[in-house]
Amino acid sequence: MKRRFKKSSYFPCKLEQLEQDLKDQYFHASPDLASKIIHHDGKRCIIVFIDYLVDKNYLYNQVIGEIQHTPKWDHKTFKDTIPVSDSKQHTELNAIGDELLEGAACVYVEGEQNCLTFLIPRVEKRQPDRAETESLIFGPKVSFTESLDTNLNLIHKRMDTSSLKVEKFVIGNTVPTEVRMVYLEDLANEDNVQELRGRLSVLNVDDVLDSSTLTQLIEDNSYSIFPQFLTTELPDRFCYSLKEGRLGILVDKSGSGIVTPSSFFSFFQTTEDNYTRWNMGAFTRLLRIIAMVISITLTPTYVAALTYHYEIIPDALLVSLGHSRTRVPFPPLLEALILEFLIELIREAGARLPTKVGQTMGIVGGIVIGQAVVQAGFTSNILIIIVALSALASFTTPSYLMGSAIRIIRFPLMIFAGLWGFVGLVFSFAFIAIHLVKQRSLNRPYFVPVYPFQPRDIDNSIFRLPFLHSNKRAYSNKPKRIQRFPKPKKQKKSDIDE
Repeated sequence: MKRRFKKSSYFPCKLEQLEQDLKDQYFHASPDLASKIIHHDGKRCIIVFIDYLVDKNYLYNQVIGEIQHTPKWDHKTFKDTIPVSDSKQHTELNAIGDELLEGAACVYVEGEQNCLTFLIPRVEKRQPDRAETESLIFGPKVSFTESLDTNLNLIHKRMDTSSLKVEKFVIGNTVPTEVRMVYLEDLANEDNVQELRGRLSVLNVDDVLDSSTLTQLIEDNSYSIFPQFLTTELPDRFCYSLKEGRLGILVDKSGSGIVTPSSFFSFFQTTEDNYTRWNMGAFTRLLRIIAMVISITLTPTYVAALTYHYEIIPDALLVSLGHSRTRVPFPPLLEALILEFLIELIREAGARLPTKVGQTMGIVGGIVIGQAVVQAGFTSNILIIIVALSALASFTTPSYLMGSAIRIIRFPLMIFAGLWGFVGLVFSFAFIAIHLVKQRSLNRPYFVPVYPFQPRDIDNSIFRLPFLHSNKRAYSNKPKRIQRFPKPKKQKKSDIDE
């Protein structure tokens, strides 16, 4: 823990005393605190820095090099000649220590009444690469990085407009983290801006590990399994959301951005829907929503039908089901829970292993374990097909968080189906529907356009129309300007003939 000095001004002091006090009382004798003493014309100057936090090339060439070639040694001359824009004067060791931790070099000429710090941090950052969790066939493949400056650069390249506003927040008492709120001033609703600004301003936490951590701190309902803020690795999706009147958040040292307000159906959309033809995009969106319904209903329906409702199964299928379950000693509920649990184990193991090993493990593990459990009589062939279809359907969801939520929901649905049959399923679906209807995202309706019913927003959520007919933004976001562009007028037949 850092020690705070009580006296208001520490200087003037001896160079050796400054170095020793910083090392012993502020950095706890850290071996990484380095220093260099320079002599010139009877004067002495010390440069103190943390070895791995500063850009050493810039330090030796631009800071120490300039000092050695400066004939007059005083802090005013150094501040004017050293080519570093971010330079400050300090009289307290506490402030100097904080600057050193941010990658600054401390420069002190013996006998002066203050100390100079020059911010020259060593920045380790990777180049923008392909997105890992949001793969695309069409459109830009570049993704965000862990560098906030790089991410802001990617956004400004795509949105070169004076309407783009960026507000800075520093969150974290122990480890301060820089957070930026990004929006288009001529589109974003002012109530949304004020609401998000207020939530970020009142945060009082030790640190923010990642953008996904920040969403859990500022979301409307932290007890809900459904994600309320959309996280994305793709700058083009981030910018597209801003152009729809939404707000964005970027967190330093995080490789993804946050988009809000977000509806339930926005987690089933991708920017690729806009890059393909409208009929292909519309079909893909509907396919994902249908796959979501299949994923959460198929296995619970199997459990309910075999436990209580044999009469709904066709006779031909009933014979096949009975034959496949002759060696299964478990009731349908326990059989389904065991197989779903095995599928989740394989999925989690494949995700944590290296890419090539994980793919092989997922394929081989699924085939070997699936065949083994059938031969051992733990489950039936038909249930393996149903569980596999449910798993495949859940993987069509573009958002990893929403896909995980859908997979988890299956387990309580299966339990209710096994206990009370279709009555339990109806009760469960009613509970989920009520929960989604009550859910909010940045104080905006979450289940829009279903509730509140907004037929004008269906094009921007569930379906997709041709661009010429999709000239309005979603009403649910309350943008300042609804219309994207004037709707083209139809040409009269007489004009075409001419």
